[in-house]
Amino acid sequence: MRLRALPSRQDNYIWTLSDADGNAIVVDPGESAPVFAAAAEGLKPAAILLTHHHYDHIDGTAELLERWPKLPVHAPDDTRIPFPTRTVGEGDRLEPLGIPTSVMEVPGHTLSHIAFHLTLDGDQWLFCGDTLFSLGCGRLFEGTPDQMHRSLQRLAALPGATRVCCGHEYTLSNAAFARAVEPDNPALLRRIEEATTMRQSGHPSLPSTLDSERACNPFLRCDQPGVIDAVADRLGRPLRDAVETFAELRRWKDGFAA
Repeated sequence: MRLRALPSRQDNYIWTLSDADGNAIVVDPGESAPVFAAAAEGLKPAAILLTHHHYDHIDGTAELLERWPKLPVHAPDDTRIPFPTRTVGEGDRLEPLGIPTSVMEVPGHTLSHIAFHLTLDGDQWLFCGDTLFSLGCGRLFEGTPDQMHRSLQRLAALPGATRVCCGHEYTLSNAAFARAVEPDNPALLRRIEEATTMRQSGHPSLPSTLDSERACNPFLRCDQPGVIDAVADRLGRPLRDAVETFAELRRWKDGFAA
């Protein structure tokens, strides 16, 4: 299978996963033009997966359906998605292109946010929209810190080799904050060096892997002494638990300027 990150808008990615004949799953098409361009090079959309209702993840879908009206669109149950879809939720199983796919409800960024976990012949892909980013996580526009923390922990529990295919190229901007939290984390320093090289070469810093994220993404490390101590030192008091650590870490990131 061929995985591609099609740049879209300012920093979005539209993900495609295609077989040898070009038949492809298209994830979060916030614009149609990048998909049409890929189609001109042989891509053949076979299914669309949507993680949440935000315009930069869905706005190209209607135009794709005009060109390919029989394309199945799998999406969360949300009236803010303004075209026909096959709604899916927690525990549902799909097989786009014959690839076993599990649906996970991961509220936090939005209340109806879902993620898709695909497994084929030992390869695994996680299309997680704006819930988990490389070295970061999404803002809490609708959910609570407890919801987001639980969602992230569920994603982090997937196999370590799973490729993390998130919705935005935020790795280096997230890296500045992650380094402020854990300045001496060697895994983080290696990831920053790797991502910097990739971006300077004109390549996406993604996908990451869950092994990497567990080692250096502070939002997956709210039970680690270094993260706990950094947040507690900033607050000037002890923290009650991992959820409070996450909540204060997210609040810190919301106001962070490198």
